[in-house]
Amino acid sequence: MWSDLENLVEASMQEWKVPGLALAVIQDGEVVLQKGYGVRDTDTGLPVTTDTQFLLCSITKSFTAAGLGLLVDERKLDWDRPVRELLPEFRLQDPVATERLTVRDLLCHHSGLPRHDWIHMPGDLSNAQTLAALRHLAPNKDLRDTFQYSNLGYLVAGMITERISGQSYEKFTTERLMKPLGFRHFGFSIEALGAAEDGARPHAMDGDTRSRTPLSPIRATPAGGINTSVADLAKWARFLLDGKADGRPLLSAQSLREMTTPRVHMGRSEYTEIGASHYGLGLFCEQYRGERTIAHSGSWLGWGTLMTVVPERRAGVVVLTNRAPSAVTSILTCAVLDRISGREPIDWFARFAPKRRQAIVQQAMDTKTREASRHSGTQPSHALDDYVGGYAHPAYGHIQITRDADRSSGLHWQWRGLGGPLAHRHYDVFTTPEKPAEFHPDNMALTFLYDREGSIDRIAAQFEPLVAEIVFQRVAAGDVTDPAFRALCTGTYTHSGRKIEVRCDAEGALSLTIAGQPTRRLVPADGRTFHIAQFEGFRVEFRRPSPDTVDALIFHEPGGIFLAPRAVEP
Repeated sequence: MWSDLENLVEASMQEWKVPGLALAVIQDGEVVLQKGYGVRDTDTGLPVTTDTQFLLCSITKSFTAAGLGLLVDERKLDWDRPVRELLPEFRLQDPVATERLTVRDLLCHHSGLPRHDWIHMPGDLSNAQTLAALRHLAPNKDLRDTFQYSNLGYLVAGMITERISGQSYEKFTTERLMKPLGFRHFGFSIEALGAAEDGARPHAMDGDTRSRTPLSPIRATPAGGINTSVADLAKWARFLLDGKADGRPLLSAQSLREMTTPRVHMGRSEYTEIGASHYGLGLFCEQYRGERTIAHSGSWLGWGTLMTVVPERRAGVVVLTNRAPSAVTSILTCAVLDRISGREPIDWFARFAPKRRQAIVQQAMDTKTREASRHSGTQPSHALDDYVGGYAHPAYGHIQITRDADRSSGLHWQWRGLGGPLAHRHYDVFTTPEKPAEFHPDNMALTFLYDREGSIDRIAAQFEPLVAEIVFQRVAAGDVTDPAFRALCTGTYTHSGRKIEVRCDAEGALSLTIAGQPTRRLVPADGRTFHIAQFEGFRVEFRRPSPDTVDALIFHEPGGIFLAPRAVEP
């Protein structure tokens, strides 16, 4: 039964250039096959074993949902409890969704938020920082409107686990799930995987060229950060059949049923053998050739995983690879399910292999098309030094635009540990470099925008394609940040006979009062210019003819530009 499967494994790994793979098969509730293939690391050439640890990626979500199920079983949690009641600091941009979003909504990806993955993917934010960023992220749908996969939602779910249990997510998951199931080789960080004696290494593709890639962290651990072996994950797949550990109930039948009940429609496969897919709680609810399947896949730079169980047959398949993306996990899973069921096998290899080759050709065509869309012969509207500076967004963080000290090169960008030279695309649009072997927003356009006076003051970047571009505002720089300059600005100015008072408080912040109007705070912008708080589009600039003198302020308003000289003291 399994001899021809061996041939398929080898052929699939060769076609998709998969260095290493681990496979487990469950039949009639028992593990009947566990085996490693290829190498866990192309640098060392060491073989994959059944104890080799792989990054599970999003299969982790099933652990997070099951952990919350244990708390439901203990009546410490209800699936339909609003998140805000558990995490009072939780906020979304939509105040209605903030109050109504439930634990169930988190687990079945029903929040109204698109992925916004670049919030967590650089791996530089703590959980608390990521949670605080959520209130600044634009939704594109209403709460419970449609399925939208969200790793950030599972990060919040893991924080709920911690708040209720009083333990870290890692300790809770270890003590309540992994130890009872007899897990032996596992961890919760890329650092733990790197230190493991038998740990795999990731490999990514650039066209048809494979390369070993760095270990990239998943700091949103409850969404995808668990590492384990195929031998241990087979225990997890077996557990999902009945919720038992060593024959004793660990998770109630009711909580397991909640996880495996279709709740939100995800989409429909192009293949009739698979049909419609739904999401439960931490699991895909699908069917294969008429039989119900429960599954979850995982993908990260250099990693591809898939776990599938067929409850009615008490069967399952686990495939872990250290190369992504590839169709190998799906090909082998379907092949095993065909053999277990006794059906005539479908040649999934023959279906997917031509698509892989077409995709490689298409990738080269897309590169040419992108270059052809460039408006050649155009120039930036400003001197390159005018683009240099810092730009910030309350959730996405800080972009720094620089040049070399000798000003001999073009612009460079740095953002949360990532960066590189920018290529001028056309006009005021520059693009980030392409780094296929690293986590990096490749070929992303940065559009520089300017205010009415022509000063570069914003960068628009499409970090999340399902919402409007993320706008980074220029960070205050220049004289406005100097307390000595702000002290020079204080005093009385006049315009059309009206007095204008500028004062400085004990903390060095300026305010402006026009006779007969409320006092307005001045917010440092750039150079010698301040925004007038709560007045969009209104700015004041202080004129400094000499280092020790500010002799006028200039109002920049939608209706024009107005000069207010400093009042002459009697």
